[in-house]
Amino acid sequence: MSGLTKWVVLFLSVTQFVLGMLVNGFIVLVNGSSWVKSKKISLSDFIITNLALSRIVQLWILLLDCVKEILFFKLHNDWVLVQVIDIFWTFTNHLSIWLATCLGVFYCLKIASFSHPTFLWLKWRVARVVVWMMLGGLLLSCGDTMSLIHEFKIYYVLQGADDSGNVTEHFRELKNKYEVIHVLGTLWNLLPLIVCLASYILLILSLGKHTRQMQQNRTSPSDPSTEAHKRAIKMVLSFLFLLLFYILAYLLTSSHYFLRGTLTTKMITEVSAMFYPACHSCILILGNSKLKQTFVELLWCKSGHLKPGSKERFSP
Repeated sequence: MSGLTKWVVLFLSVTQFVLGMLVNGFIVLVNGSSWVKSKKISLSDFIITNLALSRIVQLWILLLDCVKEILFFKLHNDWVLVQVIDIFWTFTNHLSIWLATCLGVFYCLKIASFSHPTFLWLKWRVARVVVWMMLGGLLLSCGDTMSLIHEFKIYYVLQGADDSGNVTEHFRELKNKYEVIHVLGTLWNLLPLIVCLASYILLILSLGKHTRQMQQNRTSPSDPSTEAHKRAIKMVLSFLFLLLFYILAYLLTSSHYFLRGTLTTKMITEVSAMFYPACHSCILILGNSKLKQTFVELLWCKSGHLKPGSKERFSP
């Protein structure tokens, strides 16, 4: 990696890190303070808050790994540090994926309208379904982390075999076992992403169908309900494109062991992985009336147009 490329990658990483910390920190601060004041929190706000917390940790890990690879390249072979970073990354990444999936399923079941019996059964039990998904996601994240630790043990034995040049049939079997575990772990993490993707597609189809029905009923294009549905479709499409981008970056990052790309390729995929937790949280703020209103009021306070504590309100 050339000197210029290193600084460009580092600049992009720091920029996305700062953006991600600001937006996710804002979400945690607003929802957390509201929770403390009212002593209660909605299920959607609870999911969004935990998602923002997991992404804060995730962004710190990605930045640490990027700085290690670029500025402290000698630590690249520090086995203990590599294990610690990968373990924390695996847990927070898997957990944030499941939380984003729970949020997508929650929005789909709350907003979408389909007459299929299975969908109706899930819709009537939306809170129970999402809570069990969150608990399941937490357990699966812990299980995936334990699997990674086992994967590290096998990898350590394989490295010893490569260094000594003593490659026997036992070590070949271990290598095959390691590759199978690695592939299965990657495919297993794709399950919540596919569920989230399906939720967004169903939500887009439902919103599009409802918008067309309103237009057929000669509803004015500037009608507030029609405009709200159009804004919702644009927002969900943004979620969908960001999710597809993240899936691609995740697959490239997870396949690094097999592709054996350069350090530049690895850094670019990690920078791409930082893009999703930062930008997705920005869209969450814009799509949440409470977060958006608080953000607008904060901007007006900073510009001096509104005094803190004023009862004036702005429409989201």
